[in-house]
Amino acid sequence: MTPSSTPPTYRSHQFMRHAALLLALNLAFVLLTGWIDGGEGVSPDQLFTQPLFLLANALPGLLLASLFLVVSRRPLLSYGLAFLLQALLYGINALKLKQLSTPLMPADFRMVGQLRKGGMHLLGSYLPATPWPYLALVVGLALVALAWRLEPTLFRRRTHGKRLLAGTTVLLVLGSLLGGMPAWARFYDGETLWMEPWSASSTAQHSGLVSSLLMFHLHYGQERKKADPNAAMQLIGQADDALRQRMQTPRDDPGAMPDIVVIQSESFFDPTIMKGYEHSDLTPNLRRLASQGSSGPLHVPTFGGGTIRTEFEVLTGLSLRYFDDLQFPYLQLNTKVVPGMVRTLRAHGYETVAIHGNNPAFWNRNTAFKAIGFDRFVSQSAFPKNADMDGQYMADRAMTDEIMAQLKDAGSPQFLFAISIEAHGPYDVNPADAAARDAMPVPDGVAGEDKRELQNYLYHMQHADEELGRLAELLAKRDRPTLLLFYGDHLPALAGTYETLGFVDGKDMLSQAGTWLLVDPRNGTAPVREDLASWMLPGKLLERAGIHDDAYFALTQVLAPQLASLTRAPGAPPQVEDNVEQHTDEAMASVALLRMKGKLDRLLPRSNASPAAGSLANGESHPATDVAAGVPQ
Repeated sequence: MTPSSTPPTYRSHQFMRHAALLLALNLAFVLLTGWIDGGEGVSPDQLFTQPLFLLANALPGLLLASLFLVVSRRPLLSYGLAFLLQALLYGINALKLKQLSTPLMPADFRMVGQLRKGGMHLLGSYLPATPWPYLALVVGLALVALAWRLEPTLFRRRTHGKRLLAGTTVLLVLGSLLGGMPAWARFYDGETLWMEPWSASSTAQHSGLVSSLLMFHLHYGQERKKADPNAAMQLIGQADDALRQRMQTPRDDPGAMPDIVVIQSESFFDPTIMKGYEHSDLTPNLRRLASQGSSGPLHVPTFGGGTIRTEFEVLTGLSLRYFDDLQFPYLQLNTKVVPGMVRTLRAHGYETVAIHGNNPAFWNRNTAFKAIGFDRFVSQSAFPKNADMDGQYMADRAMTDEIMAQLKDAGSPQFLFAISIEAHGPYDVNPADAAARDAMPVPDGVAGEDKRELQNYLYHMQHADEELGRLAELLAKRDRPTLLLFYGDHLPALAGTYETLGFVDGKDMLSQAGTWLLVDPRNGTAPVREDLASWMLPGKLLERAGIHDDAYFALTQVLAPQLASLTRAPGAPPQVEDNVEQHTDEAMASVALLRMKGKLDRLLPRSNASPAAGSLANGESHPATDVAAGVPQ
């Protein structure tokens, strides 16, 4: 029977059947999306209470299913494939929640480009060991293939351009949504739906993961803060006396500039902040060295991962709380010159070297380090072929050996920035010495998988502490003076343990501070304890090294007592600010934005100590050194 000879009644019934089928599939898709999401605001039982929440969370999947339907003409296949892809997104989100206790954010999708740069090896280690998720994926793909072969088509192949028009329309609508067209912000409105900008977890719980991703993308993905030069000038003017006093402080030792070694220790923290470990002594070298120098809690902008967030703050002295658009800074930098500590040290004649026993392309470090100002990057391929491994990654003792191999006894002063990796998660991989791992003390209540992960972490963390002690001893024997800065980039992802034990201060895991240490291994001083944020460490280090001519870093030290505790991991409850703190915080945001753009120099007081330092410190290139600023592997 040809379409022209089909009775109108038959065509009408057929249309009604098709419409009913599509309506049922759409409703099922919405309800199943709410079910797999698990958020209280989009659960299926909320369909008649707040249907907009369920629809908004399922809308991208519905558009994708519609696009597949136009192409394949098979409804079950189209909606099934769209739901399978959506389930994959939720599976990835579950992995992130397990490791980092925070849901997916728009910036996380930048990690896709890192998979071929060492990211597949690292991220693949977090995949579940159980075969069930993979079996479910295989079954889903098999059902898709079966539907393709057996399911009858819903409409004719040739539609005189109607399929093309429909497909193009759906594609444009979906593209505009994923591309973040501002008009969609009216539908994904933070007041209509439930959005808490300070908490991605709470937003996802009430509005659904997909809606949360879209709201953060639409409302914050395109946003750029603008600096207020007047506020920056006012803040600098208020701090003028303190700034000038710090910048005129003479060097303690007018002799040779000290070499500087900075250790960014993977996931290092002092376990005594956890209940059950209050009186433990798992970091004896940290404690011993802290009694000979400066140390204290370190507030960092990440938890459980995102190492480069802390790393960026330490190298640049810029707080990421003032750059909402820089979730993964090394992946988003679009400038060839980034101001910071490295360029300030280069201006003072330092050779600047980064050391990391991993793929140099991961996190885009090979490119970012060039912009930040490192002369050389010693990465995994430059380590000895027989470098020690422990667990899944290179051992900290191999990094210590490479640091000592790089340090020279003559020539210009050196700045070595070393990034460890032994204590990187996941913590379910057996270490080299299982007996030593099993001997790690575990408080009552921590059992099963949580116990094994905690013991694996403590095993590697103690190696970091041992290597800190060994490195300090080796540096103390050198003829040249050396400063040693040591800090942890974030707490490890041990959410189960934290929930079981809790913390001594009663706060949650996202609000906990790590630790930092600054010491001259050869000449100890009276102990000083101070709360700092990671972006304040470079100012502290430069002061100790006798470099006082960078007014920006001096400003970070003047404001440290007021602003240090404001740095928190994403999702942590915000620190309450009084009016004075809030005003200072907002003005410092303008200072940081101007600093990044190279427009701060004219607002800062000048120092006569080193004319060369001023230009480099504020992001201008240095012809003599930038020519050789490549980052060989």
